[in-house]
Amino acid sequence: MDIYFITIFPDMFREALAAGMTGIAERNGAVRYHVVNLRDFAEDRYGSVDDYPYGGGPGMILMAPPLVRAVESVRPAAGAGDAPVILLSPCGAVFTQAKAHELAGKSSLVFICGRYKGVDERVRDLVVTESLSIGDYILSGGELAALVVTDAVVRCLPNVIGDERSRDTDSFSAEREFSLDAAYYTRPPEFRGLAVPETLLSGNHARIAEWRERSARERTERCRPDLLAKARTKGIDD
Repeated sequence: MDIYFITIFPDMFREALAAGMTGIAERNGAVRYHVVNLRDFAEDRYGSVDDYPYGGGPGMILMAPPLVRAVESVRPAAGAGDAPVILLSPCGAVFTQAKAHELAGKSSLVFICGRYKGVDERVRDLVVTESLSIGDYILSGGELAALVVTDAVVRCLPNVIGDERSRDTDSFSAEREFSLDAAYYTRPPEFRGLAVPETLLSGNHARIAEWRERSARERTERCRPDLLAKARTKGIDD
């Protein structure tokens, strides 16, 4: 998979992508990252890529010409037909684990990282294929959102996670679409008066599996009851 990031802050990506699963995926050859500096596509020698909004008002807008040229510059390599061109934006669909799995099936992804007040609407009209949001809050730009989406997508690729069974039981995974994962413990068996549940120390795999299912259900009821409500609306026995 090839992932392209169009940004005015390319330095934000280099260390972030080199760490953790995103770094492992690159070293394993599962993914290649391409960070594209939007200022390289500016029309003047100052690298200007933003301007004041027509009609007045506060803030600056990323201009259409450099953004469109940047997307068009990577499209031949990314595959014009297959690669989604994704704008990280508050008006996008909320990103989910199901969407991460869908995007992991693509050979290439192109992320447009907005800044300031937003991007010229003509960018959406001309090159954006979909918009994604990672939640109802304000960030300074799309870079962090693009990294969040990338991390979730890369974890879905084969041969990235050492034990893929771990991924399959994560919260929101295919096995737990409407459920959080269970509570987990590691050494020591007792810490500051709090002991690990006896069942987890028993070595009885059937009992441990039952305990984890019960724990997952209890955590979901306590922390995310909305997930159980969604399961019921879909006729799923939770």
